Amino acid sequence: MFIMERNVTYIILDGYVDLEKYRALYFVIFFTAFVVIICSNSTIVWLIWIQKNLHEPMYFFIAALLLNSILFSSAFYPKILIDILSEKQVVTYSTCLFQWYIIYSIGAAEFWLLMFMALDRYLAICKPLQYPTIMTKSRVNVLLTVAWTVPGFQVAITILVASQKKLCNFISRGIICNSTTHKLHCVPSAALNSWGLFVLVNSVFVPVIFNCFTYIHIFLTANRRGLEVRKKAMRTCLPHLIVLFNYFCLGSFDVLLARFEGEFPKLGRFIMSLQFILYHPLFNPFIYGLKMKKISTHLQRILCCQTR
Repeated sequence: MFIMERNVTYIILDGYVDLEKYRALYFVIFFTAFVVIICSNSTIVWLIWIQKNLHEPMYFFIAALLLNSILFSSAFYPKILIDILSEKQVVTYSTCLFQWYIIYSIGAAEFWLLMFMALDRYLAICKPLQYPTIMTKSRVNVLLTVAWTVPGFQVAITILVASQKKLCNFISRGIICNSTTHKLHCVPSAALNSWGLFVLVNSVFVPVIFNCFTYIHIFLTANRRGLEVRKKAMRTCLPHLIVLFNYFCLGSFDVLLARFEGEFPKLGRFIMSLQFILYHPLFNPFIYGLKMKKISTHLQRILCCQTR
């Protein structure tokens, strides 16, 4: 069953588990998470913006990652909170396509940003003398622009093709729209699947492989150069590796969910959706806030001033 209203198609979101029973709990969890995500990510972005000693390429890339978390959460959490309070959890098909676009354009941008962060760390640790002349402000701006626009353009093509497909199923098994939306189409599209595979390889596997080889080279080089260089490599690279591993695992769950042809348990699907929506945006600011020495020092100063 679906709703047609003035030629607007509505998709039913059937991903919540026992919503009537746990409505208040769901609302408190998502609302609290949304406030924490916005405040924590915004605080670190603000610190990087105002503190002159954080005006370095690595911190600009960190700010871009955290800004992605703010954009992602702002695009999804208000709708989720409205759905939790509503009797019916529905979304227009155009909004569904927009959510699909936001998830994967921002998600792909994260992998590209992590790839450029690995490049930045490689140059800083393995080629310290050339680093200032290579990683100039203009080059950082170019890398940031590429990280946001190229994945966005690739995902836009996916959404454009998907928007032309006819729907025969109007019940989504998630709480938000992602690539599983293609299962609502009447006829599977070979072109859409092929392009989606290209985007997956280009946006996920290439950056991950690049990261793996780059960090291996960094640690081998740092190991040869002594204890101080090794400590610097561990201190600045470990947070990036933790974030990369975390995001790759979440991305893998999402891809498997989209490609899984059988009937996936509703509770399992709901838990995986919660991890994707809650875990990563909450995870990043605490990793970078606690593990990056310069950022944590500024945060401690702010907290000390507030407690006086």
